[in-house]
Amino acid sequence: MSTKEQVAVIVPAAGQGTRMGGHRKQFRVLGGKSVLVQTLLVFERHAQVDHIIVATPADAVEPLGEELRRVGISKILEVVAGGDSRQASVREALKIVPDSVDVVLIHDAVRPFVRMSSVQRVIDETRLNGAASMALAITDTVRKIKGSEGQVIFGETVPREELVRVQTPQGFRTEWIRKAHQRADEEGWSATDDVDLVQRLDQNVIPVPGSTMNLKITTPEDWDSAIRYWPEWEQVLAMEEREQIVGQETR
Repeated sequence: MSTKEQVAVIVPAAGQGTRMGGHRKQFRVLGGKSVLVQTLLVFERHAQVDHIIVATPADAVEPLGEELRRVGISKILEVVAGGDSRQASVREALKIVPDSVDVVLIHDAVRPFVRMSSVQRVIDETRLNGAASMALAITDTVRKIKGSEGQVIFGETVPREELVRVQTPQGFRTEWIRKAHQRADEEGWSATDDVDLVQRLDQNVIPVPGSTMNLKITTPEDWDSAIRYWPEWEQVLAMEEREQIVGQETR
């Protein structure tokens, strides 16, 4: 791969996991390894990913770096101290991205069930159009609610064909995402994801089909689902690894 066509993955993993309670969710054990490690292994195995940068709580930087290398995450470029928000953690990680990288992927630490084929689609779409994100169509009826003083009632129906649930990875041309975070610092912008920041530069972000399995582990119910998913997910990973090996051999 040309040094002008490298891919870096930023994984913000500095969250406290308050909705899960107890141990930080990214460090809970799933399938014999931490959720974070399982997430990183998807990118470690992906042929087009060159670098991985993790932002973690300051007290975990050194031990996490040692652990990731011990379990075989060879693409780890650096573990950095994250900030007090997801946005701040991504900003710190962006400082480490080499100039040779043309595509930056940003992925939630607690989404271990992302398929390598989906990662590839985000990379391809980003290279073609500058920015892309996985997104899942909404199938339920969506309504606004209104009311106060303890009485809440349904309001108008929102056209669901105009709505999606945004997932990660999200991919961006390196110069776009750097500029977006620079402007965010200058203008005091705050956002829950990087799509929002890049759109404020008047750049379009292309949706890539998401997956119901690409679960973000946030609540105790999500954790129960992750435990149920895991045996099936191991089979998916094995299949995708075989497909990727065959694809490399035929190039």
